[in-house]
Amino acid sequence: MAGNNKIKVLFRHRSMEMGGVEKVVLSMLNNLDRNKFDFTICLNINQGELRNEIPQHVRKIYLTDGREDLSENSLIQKVQLVKRKLKLQKALKNPGVAQKILNDKYDVEIAPTYAAFSTVLNSFNKNSKKIGWFHSDITLPKLQPLVPEILKQIPQFDYFIFGSQQTKDILTETYPDLKIPENQVILNAIPIEELKQKSLAFKPKLPNKPVFVSVARLHSRKGFHKLMDAHAKLLKDGFDHHIIVIGDGEEMENLKKQSESLKVTDSFQLLGSSMNPYPHVKNADFFILPSESESWPLIIADSLILQKPIISTNVGGIPEMIEHEKTGYLINYKTDEMYDSMKKFITDPQLVSQIKENLKDIEKQFDNHKIFNAVENIITNLVKKEQ
Repeated sequence: MAGNNKIKVLFRHRSMEMGGVEKVVLSMLNNLDRNKFDFTICLNINQGELRNEIPQHVRKIYLTDGREDLSENSLIQKVQLVKRKLKLQKALKNPGVAQKILNDKYDVEIAPTYAAFSTVLNSFNKNSKKIGWFHSDITLPKLQPLVPEILKQIPQFDYFIFGSQQTKDILTETYPDLKIPENQVILNAIPIEELKQKSLAFKPKLPNKPVFVSVARLHSRKGFHKLMDAHAKLLKDGFDHHIIVIGDGEEMENLKKQSESLKVTDSFQLLGSSMNPYPHVKNADFFILPSESESWPLIIADSLILQKPIISTNVGGIPEMIEHEKTGYLINYKTDEMYDSMKKFITDPQLVSQIKENLKDIEKQFDNHKIFNAVENIITNLVKKEQ
């Protein structure tokens, strides 16, 4: 513990690209009691749209520079990227590399996602209490190569936090013999007033037709390729509408090619990443999330608070947030269901009106105070046990 009697807490994370886990980390750093805790965040790469959003009272260190700091000369940049990769590989094999930069001891170390499990468990601080945070569906096909290692790591933590009830349930049902440490389901906190203010920052120019908006990293599991197919079919069948997708990622080029092939480049807008997507959410007619998998996506909670009728796949913790045909519309991860649900929202004003009415008191569903208290108690009690 620090000389000022604060509990010293270290978060380990890869980088700060725009994403749900990164927003969870920021909400914790901004809202956990700074009079009780002394925070440090260590990034593997100082990279991403949110890298400068870390609050000033938090010590931030990083192992390597981000792409933003590399040379614009493509040849020099390739050399820098190779050097960065080698440096990271060395740091991940040898915890002493990070410790030399950190130059401190910590009471508690937190891995906010499975990608940081090994970093925290292999920490130079052997006596620190280790907390693992898990937001993923353990049955997700693309996760399977990593599952054996994740299952080996989970029992090694002193405490384990699940991002949704579904995340916990599916893990315990799939692996009933897994020894999970003391654990709790803790939902993601929503900065309600800040969200409302950000949604008023500007008024986007939107076409005079039904507009669907979506906000997500562009990964294949987010399902935008399926959404685009449903969109093209709706247009072909005479249901005029517009889709705006806010986010960046590895699927951007594939989606651009698909939109050219389907001739929907004007009606399926890929706007790229944005620090403030909320004016688009507020001013669009509907929100849609076509993901194959999720945990407890913040953007769904954000859209509910902005009282936006939502179509979402029935995955992860989303059914814990949305009541079908009451506060939103839940579908399976199928192109034809995306088609049918969008058609319903376009052609059934009575359903949309009823959902809007039911969203008027939705804020009562989100209790941030309870969330932050739960995390503070976990950290404090872990340290007390050690004393």
